[in-house]
Amino acid sequence: MLQSLPQRLYLLTYTVNEVKFKLGDLQGRGQLLRAGALAEMVLGGLLGVEGRKVVRLTDEPPSDSFLAGVWGDLPREKPKGWLQFVHNKAHTAEAPVQEQLSAAGTITVTRKKLLGLVAGSHVTVNDPQQVLDLQARVRDVVMSGSDPATVPMDELTMAVFAKELELTSVFHRKEVSEHKRTLKALADRFDKAVPKLRSSLRDSYLSSRAVGGGWSNS
Repeated sequence: MLQSLPQRLYLLTYTVNEVKFKLGDLQGRGQLLRAGALAEMVLGGLLGVEGRKVVRLTDEPPSDSFLAGVWGDLPREKPKGWLQFVHNKAHTAEAPVQEQLSAAGTITVTRKKLLGLVAGSHVTVNDPQQVLDLQARVRDVVMSGSDPATVPMDELTMAVFAKELELTSVFHRKEVSEHKRTLKALADRFDKAVPKLRSSLRDSYLSSRAVGGGWSNS
């Protein structure tokens, strides 16, 4: 089954060699998933960008249930800014994407208990190689120094978003510094396709990180 952009972004945050989602990579993941849904719908022609604001272009929701939920939050007539749609419901984003991946057999979610009470859940990635392959494709977008115009937009989006959320599961800090010029060129191409979404994701991430935010329990 073809995975949605939010599903791939979820898996991108997994650190295979440590067999876990590292805490630092979970901060902002709710915003990451919603931004991924918004980007996928813009690139798919379901949403339009007018004056750096977003508006629905169709009355027919997408078939993917998570994308449809995000789509339903968006205005049909008067365009509105991105930030509220990335940030305000970020705490609701994790569960539906987890459920999709669990139903597809990609992950296994195990409920954890503390003193007999349900305290959260633990997520196991069932095919770590799938994650390694995904991360390798995203890393290659940057490490190869490819012309941004030749990079598929979904892979370019994942690379740009991984940099904005400082995902150590994808890039080391030194690599970000060494490939600053390539990352800027990729970001510029994304910004032309989806103006203002990237900066709204970054603003939301920095806001939640400043207060120790993050809604994942994995």
